[in-house]
Amino acid sequence: MEKGSDQTIIGDNLPNIPWENKPKDCFDVVWRSERNPIIPRDLIPSSNSIFNSAVVPFNGEFAGVFRCDDKYRNMRLHKGKSKDGLNWDIDDEPISFICDNSDIATFVYGYDPRVCWIEERFYVTWCNWYHGPTIGVAYTHDFKEFYQLENTFLPYNRNGVLFPRKINGKYAMVSRPSDRGHTPWGDIFYSESPDMIHWGHHRHVMSANFGWQSTKIGAGPIPIETTKGWLMIYHGVLTSCNGFVYSMGAAILDLKRPWEVKYRTGPYILSPQKLYECVGDVPNVVFPCAALTDATTGRIAIYYGAADTVICLAYTQVDDLIEFTQTNTII
Repeated sequence: MEKGSDQTIIGDNLPNIPWENKPKDCFDVVWRSERNPIIPRDLIPSSNSIFNSAVVPFNGEFAGVFRCDDKYRNMRLHKGKSKDGLNWDIDDEPISFICDNSDIATFVYGYDPRVCWIEERFYVTWCNWYHGPTIGVAYTHDFKEFYQLENTFLPYNRNGVLFPRKINGKYAMVSRPSDRGHTPWGDIFYSESPDMIHWGHHRHVMSANFGWQSTKIGAGPIPIETTKGWLMIYHGVLTSCNGFVYSMGAAILDLKRPWEVKYRTGPYILSPQKLYECVGDVPNVVFPCAALTDATTGRIAIYYGAADTVICLAYTQVDDLIEFTQTNTII
């Protein structure tokens, strides 16, 4: 019986979750797929690169929203589908959002999407441009039509990640206030909304710290509800003599007050070490954007962008990751 079989994860079963057992010579809490990269940069004719994208279960299979930078180097969002979460059919044309507000609908760019199922619909959040970077929001029922809502915040903001259910009766999101550029700083904040339009109750969650997460941090996949708290996988950035280095960490947040951090990893759980993570359009990047979970086995499959060029997969067990986070906490 695998760890996690006591259903530490509060959520649905996903028996067809992509999975590879940990290699015998691996002693890390998170391990890479031997198939990496699972999505190459040129999967569709128009793409220069495909990375930092979101994947969810859908009708017994999988669907997703993908960041596809085209050969003009425009940043666009595309929809895709897969039977197994590994082999993907991504539309060559970007998503055309349905929006009744021409000001909001003016689409300059879209990147780093997340997808979250809440109350009978899938919400998509992404970094949108509205006189600077902010958080765009849309929803879909079928991954065919996407309805764009109001942007959540004033510029400048990035990494808007929804929680998969209402908290204290409100929609909830973590994000990272930023600047117009590449943001040489950044902490994670929590916000609430009664209607997915008006956002407030802003609370600080956690700051950049030291080492691999000393420059800035940002939320990654949709937080995973567990019996120990919200398991939030996030990215942290180190400024080296050769530029930014993006790695992956984990934190456990209080279930009722998610701005309160119970545990947070001191060491990273994955960092750019493989060639496909170190060499690409932006070298030395591991950027998690999605996680699939199976409550029965405790399996977690993490989709992450590598070197801002391709999409990769990594795996962990929920109990092992929680134990690692608690044991190696800096809180």
